[in-house]
Amino acid sequence: MTALTKRFEARLDPETDGLIARAAELSRMSKSAFVTRAARAEAERVVARADITWLAPEVYDALIDSLGTPDEAPELAAKLARLPKIS
Repeated sequence: MTALTKRFEARLDPETDGLIARAAELSRMSKSAFVTRAARAEAERVVARADITWLAPEVYDALIDSLGTPDEAPELAAKLARLPKIS
């Protein structure tokens, strides 16, 4: 287990503090453990979503269709012509 060496402090209104305390109690966790677990889960969700590009279906279809269309740059067309054909 990794040693817990970092501290995090937050200012809460009494209602939020009470809600967190009650949820932690119902989860049989300390407030610190409850908040850490919830914050980590949300952080992981946000970071994972940052790696995803969301496109409307028609935009995705246009992108995929464009991949099969050669670029009009002569240098690129020449390089593509030299590539082995994939069947």
